[in-house]
Amino acid sequence: MADRTGARGWFSDRTGLTAIAVASGGLAALIVLPYLQYVLLGVVLAYILMPAQRRLEPYVGSMVAALTLVAVAILAILLPLAYVLAIALGEALEILTAIQEGTLGVEAVESRLETTGYAIDLVEMYETYQEPIETGLQGLATSGFEVVSGLPAVLIGLTVTLFVLFALLRDGDALVAWIRRVLPVDDEIQQELYADLDQLMWASVVGNVVVAAIQAVLLGIGLAVLGLPAVIFLTVATFVLALLPLVGAFGIWVPVTLYLLAVGRPLEAGALAIYGSLVSASDTYLRPALIGRTSAFNSAIVVVGIFGGIVVFGAVGLFIGPVILGGAKLTLDAFARERADGVGDRGESDADPLEATDTDTEGAAGAESTASDRADGDGADDVDPTGSDDGGSSEADDPAVETTGATGVASETARRDERPDLPSSDDGSDDQQADDRDDPSDDSRDGTG
Repeated sequence: MADRTGARGWFSDRTGLTAIAVASGGLAALIVLPYLQYVLLGVVLAYILMPAQRRLEPYVGSMVAALTLVAVAILAILLPLAYVLAIALGEALEILTAIQEGTLGVEAVESRLETTGYAIDLVEMYETYQEPIETGLQGLATSGFEVVSGLPAVLIGLTVTLFVLFALLRDGDALVAWIRRVLPVDDEIQQELYADLDQLMWASVVGNVVVAAIQAVLLGIGLAVLGLPAVIFLTVATFVLALLPLVGAFGIWVPVTLYLLAVGRPLEAGALAIYGSLVSASDTYLRPALIGRTSAFNSAIVVVGIFGGIVVFGAVGLFIGPVILGGAKLTLDAFARERADGVGDRGESDADPLEATDTDTEGAAGAESTASDRADGDGADDVDPTGSDDGGSSEADDPAVETTGATGVASETARRDERPDLPSSDDGSDDQQADDRDDPSDDSRDGTG
């Protein structure tokens, strides 16, 4: 509590420096904003490749390890991903064009549906919804043309991604340490948030993305074996739907199975239904095996994070959107706990001062009484009833004993002057000295001394 109060005082005492720091951070954010999605893509790739970086560093050094992993990211991740997306986009355009031109073979589907008692004119249905279908087709085509026409900007963005990836792989630990040092947050809270965000990032990248990729590849292999068209497009669509809870690969293989039944391919439909069920069930086993638990996200956070992340950050929002929402929830939870602790601290400091005063008064009175009793006991102990005039004892020659005896006599004299009613100890001392001279134990002690 005192640290937080001190931090607020530090900022208030340095208003000018605080304003400059805030303005500098705002300007830096404006510079990064145009390429934010590429920066975030570099962060995601660095997080994925960081375990490999730490394994390679002891053998080849941080620089060579980072360069090697950047090359791996280009050859094994970025180029294949771009190629697959290009093919999927082309297949999607072909499907939409076939629907628009009526060359998709819907007559066979209509005849099959008529045998079940449901007469549906798919061509008429298409004409009814022609406008929204064409709007979607034009939007998809426009997106493809924008990607092609904006290829220089995409290349610049990917260059930014690669440099961010290299910098984070080489100096990621130092950057994290710097961020934790400059943030005006207690170290314990930072440590807790860092661990929770790491857990969220791992669950998002591994628990969601990797599981979705595995399911998409498995289902794509099954679709290719059955000889279905647009396999790449369906595989990419499976990957996107597998990121969504309660949907997954089910959203692809069920419609395709119904299509196979409609066109008179029941064996392929049955095989795909069985195989698709196994692919969907694999989520139950893959996710715990990879991240150790069934789910690290609330379903609403995942859905809103994915779609909102795509709108705000582009394709990288698939990965980073749920993490941002989950991180916001964790931060608010930490804020609520700190606020509750602060209220508790203030409650303790606002205790009734009268109770503390009464307690202090009683304690002081007790201490004074104890000190008085101890003083009386010490005064009584100062009087030596046995005397100290023992010529045969070796203690008589000890200067410390003489000093103690003199102090005791002076104390006894002072007490008799203050309290005349006290009896004199001279007689008792003389009698005790006589007894001591007659005591044979003293003779033996003197002899041994």
